Amino acid sequence: MYSPQYRAISDYGLIGNKLSAALVSTQGSIDWYCPLRFDLPSVFAAILDETGGGKFRISPLLSFESRQVYLPNTNILRTSFQTETGQVILTDFMPCYRGSDGRLMQINQVHRLVECSDGKVELEALFEPRPDYGREYPALVLRKYGVLVQNNPEPFALSSNVEFRLQGDAASSHFTLNKGEKAEFVLHSGEPQPAALYNLTDRLKKTRSYWEYEARGGTFYGLWRETILRSYLTLHLLIYQPAGAIIAAPTTSLPEEISGERNWDYRYAWLRDASLTLSAFSLMGHKDEAAGFMNWLSKVCSVRGPAGQTLHGIDFNTPPDEQTLDHLSGYRNSRPVRLGNAAYLQRQLDVFGEVLEAAYNYLSIRGYISRGTWQLLEAYVDSACRLWREPDSGIWEVRSAPSHFIHSKLMCWVALDRGIKIGEILGYRENLERWGETAGQIREDILSRGWNSWRGAFTQHYDTEALDASVLLIPLYGFLPASDERMVSTIARIREELGWNGLLRRYDQAKVNDGLKGDEGAFLACSIWLVRDLIRLNKLDEAVRLYERILKCANHLGLFSEMVNPDTGEAMGNFPQALTHLNIIIAGLELNQATLWGW
Repeated sequence: MYSPQYRAISDYGLIGNKLSAALVSTQGSIDWYCPLRFDLPSVFAAILDETGGGKFRISPLLSFESRQVYLPNTNILRTSFQTETGQVILTDFMPCYRGSDGRLMQINQVHRLVECSDGKVELEALFEPRPDYGREYPALVLRKYGVLVQNNPEPFALSSNVEFRLQGDAASSHFTLNKGEKAEFVLHSGEPQPAALYNLTDRLKKTRSYWEYEARGGTFYGLWRETILRSYLTLHLLIYQPAGAIIAAPTTSLPEEISGERNWDYRYAWLRDASLTLSAFSLMGHKDEAAGFMNWLSKVCSVRGPAGQTLHGIDFNTPPDEQTLDHLSGYRNSRPVRLGNAAYLQRQLDVFGEVLEAAYNYLSIRGYISRGTWQLLEAYVDSACRLWREPDSGIWEVRSAPSHFIHSKLMCWVALDRGIKIGEILGYRENLERWGETAGQIREDILSRGWNSWRGAFTQHYDTEALDASVLLIPLYGFLPASDERMVSTIARIREELGWNGLLRRYDQAKVNDGLKGDEGAFLACSIWLVRDLIRLNKLDEAVRLYERILKCANHLGLFSEMVNPDTGEAMGNFPQALTHLNIIIAGLELNQATLWGW
């Protein structure tokens, strides 16, 4: 029997069609869904308010045990329910496939197919839409073929071949399936139609073929193959295909600490994540996919100029101003629930380096960089030259006063270093000497002001003794070798002070004024950076052990959150998280290279 309570964040699977996505729990409930686009208002948000957010649940009436898997090599979710009377299988997907002309067909619908595979099972379908993040209680109207949501901003309906009845501001259906019988449900715009018109079986077949084809691009034959493939497929669910953007996560305000205020809207495109995605696909040798992200980066740089705005709306526009949705209680009463992200107003100097690193990696697989794209990259390098001495809000987007973050200085150096290398390859040499001089100045500044001999470590920024795991990136970008005695000492100090049951926190909130209250979990990307440093220190056995420790933080489907509680394994933060999956791929590929062929 369904239990009305907050599920663990890790209790969900994700479906999508490269336009939007939905979270489906192991209880058969869609608890998060924004129709049409990732960043538009939700119609189901029970994950943020169990009673007022809205949901669409299909589950047995009797007590059941459930098991949830993806169909192999796809993003099609299958949840099986076993009761004492029989078994049913719920298949959830959003249609996405190639048409006869080769174009990608993205149908803004959610398809739910329930089939009885054994015995006889009584089920309930509860349709409880709450449009506009739960700010609207809709007028539901029964139709012959389903339920119409009348006062949704866009016409919205549920079509089904089972009969519903109104139940206040919800609609429900009790129905029984015998072995071999099935029930069909489609969420879509417009009026309810006969479910048969939506060709669920045919669309399921086409969608399965599409994802299986995509999966072939992520296939390689090495260690942790399935984990890397699942991360690859998950990234595809976070792509907004019309623009080529990748969102940080499909959710908002899933907390970094239960009952804490560190709750953010991640449904936008960060230059950092897009650049890392490009780098990941470049490492996999996927020139076509890398080209798609390069095109997006070029477009963003062209539209927004060289100021380095850190995040963007998925269609290149400015994200909405940050606001709170005070009517929602938040996940397990973790408020505030936020809409929009004020970080787009911050200065984050690291984005220059990430864009140039991505472009350099793209060029390394013989990707094409046009004269126009070079001029955009050139402007980013010049911005790094002009701004590197300035304080900023850093990679962690602190909401306190700007500081001279070492990671930001490092990435300005990366922008210059990679700009020089790209310029040499392409034959554009007019700025290289000037850039080289500035790169030398940044190097001297970091080594003289960033190294704290008393702490035996590179610190978070120039005016603190606090540590920060982001400096683990110093060897990964080639600024210093991991074997440099300063890095060896830094890595040891970070593991000692920021370690938590084998994983790493970003920094110690008690020692850093980041403008926020409370604490957070271990940040998985930081722990993966440590894996990559250990590879470079030729500590392969230790690197493998840590990587496999991190892999245990995935949920039953291989999906990773942003953070975890290392003591309990509880997922924390928005889910699933692109940054974690990107780093899982990069570290996995590097470990395979190191263990199979030598670093």
